[in-house]
Amino acid sequence: MTATPEPLRVEHAPSHEPRKNPRTEPERLWRNVVGELLRDARTDRGETLAETAQRAGVSPQYLSEMERGRKEASSEMLAAVSGALDLTLLDLTLGVAERITMGQVAPIRQPAQPARAAYALAA
Repeated sequence: MTATPEPLRVEHAPSHEPRKNPRTEPERLWRNVVGELLRDARTDRGETLAETAQRAGVSPQYLSEMERGRKEASSEMLAAVSGALDLTLLDLTLGVAERITMGQVAPIRQPAQPARAAYALAA
């Protein structure tokens, strides 16, 4: 005689507590996070838009739009503005990755900080 297997029981969260899904929030856009980083770097240096823009060779209006996430800047523009703020593109990329992964319950990859050490060793 064969025994009939019991049905699989699935426990559900109580109906008064909504399930939390860390992926329900939309991911932040790259250009918005880049803009935040650029603005933070500029204000940390105590510079105006005009001062940074002049060194980078862009208009203050364009830099303002980059900082507000309104412009999808080319790599050349990002390099120019980053350079004017004494940042490398690697610094900018790592900063964006760190800010995007902050607050996530289970990031897919480890934070990018170890890559900075690898590049430093290669230099």
